[in-house]
Amino acid sequence: MVTATRSFKIRKPSESMRHIMLLFVGGFFGLIIGLSLPPLSITKLNLPYGLLHISCVQEKNIARSTSSQDPLSATTKQIWVPTNPKGAERLPPGIVKAESDLFLRRLWGIPSEDLTFKPKYLVTFTVGYEQKKNIDAAVKKFSKDFTILLFHYDGRTTEWDEFEWSKQAIHVSVHKQTKWWYAKRFLHPDIVAPYDYIFVWDEDLGVENFNAEEYLKLVRKHGLEISQPALEPSKSTNAVCWNMTRRREHSEVHKEAVEQGRCKYPLLPPCAAFVEIMAPVFSRNAWRCVWHMIQNEFVHGWGLDFAFRKCVEPAHEKIGVVDAQWIVHQGIPSLGNQGEAQTSGKPAWRAVKERCGREWGMFQGRLTNAEKGYYKSKGIDFSNLLLHN
Repeated sequence: MVTATRSFKIRKPSESMRHIMLLFVGGFFGLIIGLSLPPLSITKLNLPYGLLHISCVQEKNIARSTSSQDPLSATTKQIWVPTNPKGAERLPPGIVKAESDLFLRRLWGIPSEDLTFKPKYLVTFTVGYEQKKNIDAAVKKFSKDFTILLFHYDGRTTEWDEFEWSKQAIHVSVHKQTKWWYAKRFLHPDIVAPYDYIFVWDEDLGVENFNAEEYLKLVRKHGLEISQPALEPSKSTNAVCWNMTRRREHSEVHKEAVEQGRCKYPLLPPCAAFVEIMAPVFSRNAWRCVWHMIQNEFVHGWGLDFAFRKCVEPAHEKIGVVDAQWIVHQGIPSLGNQGEAQTSGKPAWRAVKERCGREWGMFQGRLTNAEKGYYKSKGIDFSNLLLHN
């Protein structure tokens, strides 16, 4: 008995070690096999219903807990604000900035401290370097309340830095383009929205008798939304196209004129509600309308001045000419000479002039057809409406 007992005690540790080793090896191989198999969804396993139900409840609770902590949850991703600008409907309204500006900013510091002064008005000139003296004289007629924007049709920009004011001006350069081409592309109403008035001027204007601040005082006084300084005939050309834009002595502003043979309707252009395209000045609201009326491919703007009246009401009261601040149209054909001579022998300026007239007719036809289409859609007899004289 004693011997048997001793024999049992000797074998017991050996058997226990063998069991432990078997368990360890089995577990190790089980782990290897488990890792090598693809993951299985619990819903694909053939589990008893009760166990499956408990598992699904646990999954739902985990998903709900996770979604509550996700800052980009499904609810947040569904932002849709129809009143936002087109294309920005998915943005929260508080981040939308529909308008911009032309104010220059620093490359350093705090953004809110960039602007110590904001100009209230914008003046644009479409220029070639050959007219630098004329533009220099014109710019000096505008105070620091004006942002100066030069559109360069000859590609020469850096040379203008000989003028101190040019270093603070904005320069946009595209070869052989007109001011209405520039205006359509760079003067969007949402860009120039901070400015009360926008001057869209030619480069060949004599401004000896013009002061911009005094001009705007009279514009406000007489309630003009679209205006221009009166024209004094040039001593060299003696050319003024229309009586409406001719300067009247001893007058602040006039809004009507008599044009021989063309005033069948006295309140329509060119006898009222009319300024020319060489030196127009627009209020912020009027410009928003005019910009939308400018056609992309009609770059000379002929005919626009007869249609400005569409943008204000009553036009014969809100469109006028400021006599007390006048300019001289010098008639320098700088941009016209940027054209190309035709094979027919026509000089460059003649080809440009012909396109000007062609655009006028095309614009008038396009505007008439658009109005006819609108009134027809409303069931209104267009023939009884006075739209053009």
